[in-house]
Amino acid sequence: MKMWKEVCLAFNAAIVLVLLAAGCSTVPVTGRTQFNIVSADQEMELGLASFDQLKKELPISRDPAINDLVQTVGKRIAAVAQKDMPEAQWEFVVFESEEANAFCLPGGKVGIYTGILKITRDEAGLATVIGHEVAHATARHGAERMSEALVKQTGGQLLGVAVSGADPRWQQTALLAYGVGTTVVRELPHSRRQELEADRIGLMYMARAGYDPRAALDFWTRFSDYMAEMGAGGSGWLQRFLSTHPVDEVRIKELKRHLPEAEAEFSRSPIR
Repeated sequence: MKMWKEVCLAFNAAIVLVLLAAGCSTVPVTGRTQFNIVSADQEMELGLASFDQLKKELPISRDPAINDLVQTVGKRIAAVAQKDMPEAQWEFVVFESEEANAFCLPGGKVGIYTGILKITRDEAGLATVIGHEVAHATARHGAERMSEALVKQTGGQLLGVAVSGADPRWQQTALLAYGVGTTVVRELPHSRRQELEADRIGLMYMARAGYDPRAALDFWTRFSDYMAEMGAGGSGWLQRFLSTHPVDEVRIKELKRHLPEAEAEFSRSPIR
């Protein structure tokens, strides 16, 4: 009983630490208040350094048609996202890889793998992908995850101190429970929420950039079919529970829910 009182004290101390250190910012488009203790400058510095390293390690596509397409779509998305991240140094690079993926690092550094292009198919499909990745950057999801990781690390250290005098078996059990609990109860659900948030913000960006947001539904349907062919699909309860990304049916359902708002943005866009 005494050990668990100490555990509770450790958790309370961690909560107090979070409240004292907490920095809050607002996510564009959604208006969600997020916990963030990593500065924009720190985040950008990490993003720029990582992207420079990736350009040295990964083969870059020299296909002029592919690069022209990515630059065209990327610049249109960046133009409408600029107000949400005015300090961004936008750069769009195509990497030669069969992996169907893309990413955007803090600071506006966007990487597109050639493997995703067979699923995007056209400008609107590519705008769906770039809009989603850019949204992760403007929403500062990376900094938010780093902030929570710092808090988790501090909480684990405090817990370790609190149970240091307990039976070693209880120490191991408490620390294991803390690690699993923070991952399953907080990290994974939050990661899925960030993905859905990026979907929503990206939908607005592509609409504002003059791309029909209904194309996002077509892309994610094709992506779902592709993942099923690769054996990576499925929507069982275990996948829903342990995945870092929402299952495709949830993602498409949420996109449909936000589609009327995006279509209104599309109708007002001066870009076509």
